[in-house]
Amino acid sequence: MAIPILTIMAMVTDPTGMADATGLYKLLAWMSPGYPVGAYTYSHGLENAVETGCIADEATARDWIDAIAAEGAGFSDTVFLAQSWRAAEANDIEALAEVAELAAAFSATSELARETQAQGAAFLDITRSAWPAATLDLLARAWDGPVAYPVAIGAAAAGHGIALDDAARATLHAIVANLVSAAVRLVPLGQTQGQRILAALEPTVADTVARALETDLDGVASATLMIDIASMNHETQHTRLFRS
Repeated sequence: MAIPILTIMAMVTDPTGMADATGLYKLLAWMSPGYPVGAYTYSHGLENAVETGCIADEATARDWIDAIAAEGAGFSDTVFLAQSWRAAEANDIEALAEVAELAAAFSATSELARETQAQGAAFLDITRSAWPAATLDLLARAWDGPVAYPVAIGAAAAGHGIALDDAARATLHAIVANLVSAAVRLVPLGQTQGQRILAALEPTVADTVARALETDLDGVASATLMIDIASMNHETQHTRLFRS
């Protein structure tokens, strides 16, 4: 599910209020469903929630995705993105290594770990080729383990001079939009219902980004046990369309 152009144009601005065309173009590319990181193959446990009846309609899908955004990976990933952006922008290799290591170890289940690490690896490979930046080389020197998706985005955004707030909002919006797309296919829901969910979660995205930008690594946390359990159950689910 693509991010509306007008939404990002409203976010990506310079101090004069004029749209930063360079940053806008990159965010549109990176957060587009067409950027080949395989986001559409992951449901973050949502598929199992549909299978077990925890999600059955628009309201329950909205509440489930809201929890991921506000209290689960949406929040923690935004913290990791912010911390990697700041470390990369400051050329602080030790701080970048610290956030990369924690983000790689933070996933609650093996499927969720593969989800963020596979997307992180794909994002790095593609972005190094199409949108190279010194901060991506810095990340490679700082950490030789698996790179979580938000860490890769944060380092790239810093290297291309994209404002932290803009990168964080666009990324969290893309995460929520991908989950909405999964719900539309799985529940199933109509496209209009999916857009109603996306619209309803606008305040959640704004609030989560604001909280995450004020949170350091010591304060990163998750409180979505049902989602973690759904992810664990998904590993042995008989019929699966998604990888998580």
